[in-house]
Amino acid sequence: MGVIVTDAEVTLADVLSVRMTIEEPLSSEARLVLRHRGTGTERHIPLDKLDTPDVPDGAAEEAALAVPLAPLSLTPGRWDAYLQQDGPRVRMRSIDPGFSLDHLDAYALGRRTLAYRAYRTRNGFLAIKIAPAVPVADVRALWFREGRFEVTGLLAYTGLDDDDRHHDAKLALRCGDPDATVTVAATVQGVRFHAALSLCDVLAAAPDQEGVWQPSLEVDGIDGRLPLGARIDDVEGKRRRVHYPRVVVDGVPVTPTFTSDDELRLEVGT
Repeated sequence: MGVIVTDAEVTLADVLSVRMTIEEPLSSEARLVLRHRGTGTERHIPLDKLDTPDVPDGAAEEAALAVPLAPLSLTPGRWDAYLQQDGPRVRMRSIDPGFSLDHLDAYALGRRTLAYRAYRTRNGFLAIKIAPAVPVADVRALWFREGRFEVTGLLAYTGLDDDDRHHDAKLALRCGDPDATVTVAATVQGVRFHAALSLCDVLAAAPDQEGVWQPSLEVDGIDGRLPLGARIDDVEGKRRRVHYPRVVVDGVPVTPTFTSDDELRLEVGT
């Protein structure tokens, strides 16, 4: 049984929406199988209520499905998608890249505990990525200018409205020493933020002038610190793939970099 996914996305209501072409009509025994890539755990979802539109004789059948993901109790990780009916299951090949920055931004505006994302694997198959959705200040741009570190981005999974309302906020840089903390007022309008911090102040706060600094954003009305990261896109493993030029301040090199889980850091003097 051949199947090709032509469109796949997870809606704002966490429903997996899939359109596909198949070589034969779906039977009453058809089911979607999701298999966790790490543990082999499976979920079997009957598809006996699908509507299949009429197509000319000899043409590929078309089908669409909408599967609510939250009731399936899927755990974080990657889940591969299979279609099964009247025989062995087949992995669902996909021609949809499953990527839209606008959709990812809209999805990240809601307050969630898990984030679901449909995507096409490197080998061209449909899969779902699930990750914890904790509030984060998602970095969209950063640069050095006139001795300052500047950053802009989007507040994700906070539940704030994307409007013109201003929120009191501050950007903080922290190193291992609790006393080595630098803070500055930040601008937050709706869910967009901007902040600029003097690198000379950072060097003054660390007499040994060497260390890894962790930036975070504190916003009025949001509990806890928001780490600065970059996860609302299709670039994974940024520590290996995204490299920023270093700047030298008073003879000390400063380099932005990412951790293995895509959180931003400033490496000073290393």
